[in-house]
Amino acid sequence: MTCCSHLSISRQKIAVDSELGGTMMALPFYQKHHEHYDRAYRHKELQSTLSQYQKEEKRKSAVYSHGSTAYTRGSAAYRHGSAAAYSHESAAAYSHGSAAYGHESAAYSHGSAAYSHGSAAHSRRSAAYSLGSESLSKMSSGYDHESAAHSRRAAAYSLGSESLSKMSAAYDHESAALSRRSAAYSLGSEAYSHGLKDSNIMIEDRSYKLSPKAKRAKQSLFSEEKENKAIDYVVPVFTGRQVYVSGITDTEQERIKESAAYIARRNLFATGEGISATRAATSSSTEEQHEKKSRKVAIRESAERLALKKTLEETEEFHRKLNEDKLLHAPEFVIKPRSHTVWEKQNVKLHCTVTGWPEPRLTWYKNNVPINVHTHPGKYIIESRYGMHSLEINKCDFEDTAQYRASAMNVKGELSAYASLVVKRYKGEFDESCFHAGTVTMPLSFGVTPQGYASKFEIHFVDKFEVSFGREGETMSLGCTVIIHPDIKRFHPEIQWYRNGVLITPSKWVQMHWSGERATLTFAHANKEDEGLYTLRVVMGDYYEQYSAYVFVRDADAEMPGAPASPLDVECLDANKDYVIISWKQPAVDGGSPVLGYFIDKCEVGTTRWSQCNETPVKFARFPVTGLIEGRSYIFRVRAVNKAGISIPSRVSEPVAALDPADRARLRSHPSAPWTGQIIVTEEEPAEGVVPGPPSDLHVIEATKNYVVLSWKPPGERGHEGVMYFVEKCTAGTENWQRVNSEIPVKSPRFAVFDLAEGKSYRFRVRCCNSAGIGEPSEATEATVVGDKLDIPKAPGRIIPTRNTDTSVVVTWTESKDAKELVGYYVEASIAGSGHWEPSNNNPVKGTRFICHGLLTGENYIFRVRAVNAAGLSEYSQESEAIEVKAAIGGGLLHAAPSPPYDITVLESVHDSIVLGWKQPKIIGGAEITGYYVNYREVIDGVPGKWNEANIKPVSERAYRIHNLKENMVYQFQVAAANLAGVGTPSPPTRSFKCEEWTIAVPGPPHDLLCTEVRKDSLVLLWKPPVYIGRNPITGYYVDVKETEATDEHWRSVNEKPIANKFLKVSGLKEGVSYLFRVRATNQAGVGKPSDTTDPVIAETRPGTKEMEVDVDDNGVISLNFECDQMSPDSKFVWSKNYEPIEDESRLAFDAKGGKSKAAFKDLGEDDLGIYSCAVTDTDGVSSSYTIDEEEMKRLLALSHEHKFPTVPLKSELAAELLEKGQVRFWLQAEKLSGNAKVNFVFNDKEIVNGEKYKMKVDHNTGLIEMIMDKIEDNDEGTYTFQLQDGKATNQSSLVLIGDVFKKLQNEADFQRQEWFRKQGPHFVEYLGWEVTADCNVLLKCKVANIKKETHIVWYKDGREIMVDEEHDFKDGVCTLLISEFSKKDAGIYEVILKDDRGKDKSKLKLVEAAFADLMNEVCRKIAVSATELKIQSTAEGIRLFSFVNYYLEDLQVSWLHNDAKIKYTDRVKTGVTGEQIWLQISEPTPQDKGKYIMELFDGKTTHTRKLDLSGQAFDEACIEFQRLKQAAVAEKNRARILGGLPDVVTIQEGKALNLTCNVWGDPVPEVTWLKNEKPLTADAHCILKYESGKSASFTMTGVNTIDSGRYGILVKNKYGTEISDFTVIVTPAMAQIGMVMHDADVQGPNLNTMTIAKRKKATATNNYHNEREKEDFVKPHVEEIIATEETPDPNEILIVEEGDDRDGSGQAAKEGDVKSTVPEIILHPPGSLIRQGEKSVETNT
Repeated sequence: MTCCSHLSISRQKIAVDSELGGTMMALPFYQKHHEHYDRAYRHKELQSTLSQYQKEEKRKSAVYSHGSTAYTRGSAAYRHGSAAAYSHESAAAYSHGSAAYGHESAAYSHGSAAYSHGSAAHSRRSAAYSLGSESLSKMSSGYDHESAAHSRRAAAYSLGSESLSKMSAAYDHESAALSRRSAAYSLGSEAYSHGLKDSNIMIEDRSYKLSPKAKRAKQSLFSEEKENKAIDYVVPVFTGRQVYVSGITDTEQERIKESAAYIARRNLFATGEGISATRAATSSSTEEQHEKKSRKVAIRESAERLALKKTLEETEEFHRKLNEDKLLHAPEFVIKPRSHTVWEKQNVKLHCTVTGWPEPRLTWYKNNVPINVHTHPGKYIIESRYGMHSLEINKCDFEDTAQYRASAMNVKGELSAYASLVVKRYKGEFDESCFHAGTVTMPLSFGVTPQGYASKFEIHFVDKFEVSFGREGETMSLGCTVIIHPDIKRFHPEIQWYRNGVLITPSKWVQMHWSGERATLTFAHANKEDEGLYTLRVVMGDYYEQYSAYVFVRDADAEMPGAPASPLDVECLDANKDYVIISWKQPAVDGGSPVLGYFIDKCEVGTTRWSQCNETPVKFARFPVTGLIEGRSYIFRVRAVNKAGISIPSRVSEPVAALDPADRARLRSHPSAPWTGQIIVTEEEPAEGVVPGPPSDLHVIEATKNYVVLSWKPPGERGHEGVMYFVEKCTAGTENWQRVNSEIPVKSPRFAVFDLAEGKSYRFRVRCCNSAGIGEPSEATEATVVGDKLDIPKAPGRIIPTRNTDTSVVVTWTESKDAKELVGYYVEASIAGSGHWEPSNNNPVKGTRFICHGLLTGENYIFRVRAVNAAGLSEYSQESEAIEVKAAIGGGLLHAAPSPPYDITVLESVHDSIVLGWKQPKIIGGAEITGYYVNYREVIDGVPGKWNEANIKPVSERAYRIHNLKENMVYQFQVAAANLAGVGTPSPPTRSFKCEEWTIAVPGPPHDLLCTEVRKDSLVLLWKPPVYIGRNPITGYYVDVKETEATDEHWRSVNEKPIANKFLKVSGLKEGVSYLFRVRATNQAGVGKPSDTTDPVIAETRPGTKEMEVDVDDNGVISLNFECDQMSPDSKFVWSKNYEPIEDESRLAFDAKGGKSKAAFKDLGEDDLGIYSCAVTDTDGVSSSYTIDEEEMKRLLALSHEHKFPTVPLKSELAAELLEKGQVRFWLQAEKLSGNAKVNFVFNDKEIVNGEKYKMKVDHNTGLIEMIMDKIEDNDEGTYTFQLQDGKATNQSSLVLIGDVFKKLQNEADFQRQEWFRKQGPHFVEYLGWEVTADCNVLLKCKVANIKKETHIVWYKDGREIMVDEEHDFKDGVCTLLISEFSKKDAGIYEVILKDDRGKDKSKLKLVEAAFADLMNEVCRKIAVSATELKIQSTAEGIRLFSFVNYYLEDLQVSWLHNDAKIKYTDRVKTGVTGEQIWLQISEPTPQDKGKYIMELFDGKTTHTRKLDLSGQAFDEACIEFQRLKQAAVAEKNRARILGGLPDVVTIQEGKALNLTCNVWGDPVPEVTWLKNEKPLTADAHCILKYESGKSASFTMTGVNTIDSGRYGILVKNKYGTEISDFTVIVTPAMAQIGMVMHDADVQGPNLNTMTIAKRKKATATNNYHNEREKEDFVKPHVEEIIATEETPDPNEILIVEEGDDRDGSGQAAKEGDVKSTVPEIILHPPGSLIRQGEKSVETNT
């Protein structure tokens, strides 16, 4: 405390010293706008300060001598002073050295500090303390400008030795380095004797480097020139506990500076850069200061003295270069004082934190009058410490209600901050809900009581602002004149503005002004965020009045036609070092096309450059922005985009700093002056080199299709060094972990993961890292599916408009079903028939009711509503019915007098009084009925008299007894209702009633019937008993019901037997039907007169109806809860039991907050059984009930006991399962576990722990608890138990493994272990099996794993290796062997072996006997399935039915059915298989062959059929085709034809004989005609033609000559057809002429000298014969080839014997004909070009 005082004094001295010789600087930018800056006051204070400084200069030398003495004597006491105190006080002395000391050594400041903290336990310290007190007394005389508090503080120093002695124990642990340093301080006087002129040069003998400053951080006093400049600053050992304090201010500039300064400080001590610390054993010597030092000590002190001198000289040189003007800045309020409202007799304390250099002087004002603590002793306490100032007001009274101002001033300027204090008087409970945000104020008489100050004021609003309409970007202003009576000048009202019930504070968007009479609220730049219900509240003492009106803000015109409107309400939800989540609300107007998404922009505060954060538009109205720089502040905006363009940007968000929430909370909770280098630390040994542990509580806090946000808690084991994080992900079901942020670690315990595949499942985990390394990963999250978890809400329903005023309509609707995170609703209006919709609100409204203003009077409007949440906007609701805009009943006024009561009836009559009953008015006038007035008049001879008042005070019940009537007189009555607006019109006079004594035996009619809890199929009817009960007590009631439109004959009783209760739940109603009810009372005499009927009641569940719910909280308290969202400000919850008011509240505790009410049972028992109902007044019958019977009570008590003594709920009991290696996994899963849950693992009543055999794991996120036993052995037989404890909740689950159960588990574990070893090498995942392919082939296949390149696979059948053509590559892990056309020969035992250097595995498949039969059946089945549908084919023999299969197997049994009868096969009807064709041949079909044919294919198990209907047209067409083919076959068989014998070309020498013979055939025998050059050839002596036996035709030519050359042919013909065979005869000259021919060939080439003429043969059917008589040309116009026939060829020629060129197929006859002699045919070609082709048989005669 003493140290703080000294520091404050020294700071003020330095402030004066720093201004000497300087000029007055201009006001800083952040102070120029301040309207409270008082320049004259500033100059006055400055002159006073300078005057004081000059006085202190004169005393400087004298004071210095005392200070030097005090320091010299106090240095020994400081030897054991706190290193931390030394370190920071030296800095403070350096920064704030007193001007009174001039350029004294900083050592004096340390002496004073050491004096403050010195221990009285040592004599030297006591002596120093005494001298310090004396010196301080002399100092205090020089402080004439200081307050009396300083003198008291100085006097307190002499009394502090006793308390300071307690600190000596801590000082015993200081280092020897400080002892040496204290000796150096004694040289301070020598330093001054050398003429040092800067009091700020003495700092430390160690170096300190400040860490680099964050951008825009406040300038540090120690780092003006260079950030790495050594300033000789020593800090003790740092443990991470910093006692600096700071706060986030309201202005953006201060927020920026403070964030950056905090980061700089934190980074400085997180890295420990430039800090050196020394530790040594503490000297326990208590010798006097003047003791004789040893030579070693003297030498050491001398060396340190020289080092200190050098340091002082270097520091002096450094500060000569320092420009002191840069250190000065005007006052700033880091924390402003906050307004308070307190009760009388309470204490209140106003706090503020001010920064500035020189340190500002702060003065407190009350209503602009300075507060003097001396004139009000004990009333005010003013304190100032380290820039933190406070004003405490004790025992506040009403006079303390005022405006308080804190004014801070130094030589650079003045700044003020304001706070209001309202002192309220307690006059009992008062329901402030009466003062609601309505459109008009309450009557002045309401709430004004004879007691209390509030009764002295009347508040009126004049010239009020009405419903206003603005547009984005425009300037708007709301104003209202306020008249307060009486007007007390010293007492000013507090003006408050609210938007939607939230207090508005001044900002750059909105300004407030109060002129004393008129309050105004101005929007400099209106935005849609400003839309809402605005309320002006004027507060006078403990009473206020308010006025409200709605303000609408329409969208600004879009920059691009068709572009959407701008989003709104851009907020920063979760700010961290690395990212911030931005949220917004979607606009109501989409521009005519759907919004495709949104772009988010960011801008660093202090700059004007906006950058886009997302490349593609996002549709979800929340987005994490990454890439922020730690410590810097940002603002954000959002733009909407559709296909037409991009909207104008939204209003920018509030600035947010890239800081962790913990850092931000620390700043808010510890406000202080800006960073000045002071750090208070505790001395502990730091834990260096600690690798951080895993984070905890990792979970997904948000998941959309674009990103997933993770959150976790920092690790407990992390040392004192800051940690960062790496985030890893993997696809669910795998362990392939990938690092998400591989380059830059995350600094915050939150992270947004992008680039995830939509629809995929992922798991996440986090690792911590620091300079010591990367820690173990956290527990992985559960699998998270990437996709939007939030669905677009469904459309609202049942839009109901009701009239309100001439320009407004009230629209109500039912809320969207199953809507989550609903933001609100948009309402649109359209003139009926126009098709043009306009938004009624541009800011989503909550609730299901909205008043649409700005409508045209007299027009018919329709309305629609859509809901909105972060996922998007719902579909539009159905359009409402059209409604005409005009004022509702009462001219649109909120309050009007009620309409008359009705249905007035007599409930009882006696000789001098009558009891009347009536119904509530149908129109209550907008306010609750306060009472009724009854009038009566006499009727004499049918003439009514004068009206008389039956009651002066209003009666609240709807029944009243009129006294003092005359017996047997006739009366008429009327009743009037009253509310706050006044007394309404009385009811019409009733019919005349005679006042006489009722003597009937039955009871009178019940009255005051009320329908409540109306639902779609039931309601509850309440009534009051008859006033007249008859001669006997009432024994019960009957309730009657009928539909409204039904006649009186349809009245029926709901209950067959009378009920004693005065309520009944009527069930079985039809939804939407209107009903009437009445009640009759009964006694022993009979049933009385029925009551008046109720008003028609429609059986329906109103929109927004909610039911009462029962709840049991964590403490086991049972409560009934009811919620109502239709409450008016005057509504109240009314609870009842069995529909009677609850008067005894000893068993229930009621609590109502907002629209919720709760009735909690104190001790639920049998006395509490019954029906509990809750009704809400001033609503449209909102009510609900809940029945607690014995069964329900038992259930609730059991649930309460469970909550009081909870158990950990289990999803599954303890179970065991085998793992891959044969390990046994014991596990159970709890429904949920907190982070503090503990589990004990017990085996046979002994706890087992984590070790080599057992591995335990508890997942608190999923509740999964497991223990893995490495190997199960014989001694593991027994009982296993998991014991859970989670807070108060406990549970346990056991599993017994004994006997056969244990043996079975053990055997399975051994097998599983062996299987695991088998799988270490190549192995089969699926053993060998077979499969029949679609092609009906058999495929043997197996699935293998753990394969490598060297692995071989070998196939065997019956022990013999099967050679496979190609090697398998194992890529798909499947090995196959294909067996085509599988048959019986393929039966056998197949085996496949895998092997490599790691081992081998084999698999066998036996395809014998039954297994082979099964396979053959499957093959046959596949073949049968592959059969095509039956088709018809006509042949020359008959009709063929056929089907194709993939291939045919004999095992497949084929049978045919004709008309469902099996076909017996004969020579005429046959079946068979040709290749893959299965056929049925019907030869010579007859009509009996018509019908349905079925082919049955039996595969051994199943019969497969193919059907064909061979009848009707199909049969006829097949028969016709058969007959045609049959005739064609006969014709083809019997037609005339040439069988062969004729060559194509005959070459013969002149003079020789030519004989050609050919065979002919035909039935009947054909005619033969020979042709030459297409002309008939007649026989003669030269040409002899023979035709023998109709079979052989010969052609003989004797002595051929050249004229016989030509084209010859033979034509054969009968009735079935003709055929022509032609040949060419070439007669060559004699041998003498051959040479010339050959010469010609050599010269002209083969194309000119050789001839090949194709033989043409033509066969024609009989019916076409006469149409084809014309023949084709037999000879081409040029010679192509010359063929010579010679028995002895020329030896110079190259001969190739070849067959003739049979171009048209007619040469076949030559091959088949009879040949008498053969002569080689010689084809004459140029030399080297001849190829031997074959030989031709030709018969010749020589």
